Amino acid sequence: MRFVRVGTMDDPSQCPPDVHIFTSTKQPWVMLPPGAKAFAEFYDINAVWSEEAKERRRIMREKMKKT
Repeated sequence: MRFVRVGTMDDPSQCPPDVHIFTSTKQPWVMLPPGAKAFAEFYDINAVWSEEAKERRRIMREKMKKT
């Protein structure tokens, strides 16, 4: 698995965030869109992620165990 910081992409608007995390430490000038899912720290994956996303994560974790 790899993570890419969206802000480093040529066109970050193609990958808008699903949720905003660690907002308790965001700068005051950072404005979140109205209605955005935002969490002061992290969040409960089981409560936020779709069943499809949780299944992809499960498969990935199983593959990681085999390597």
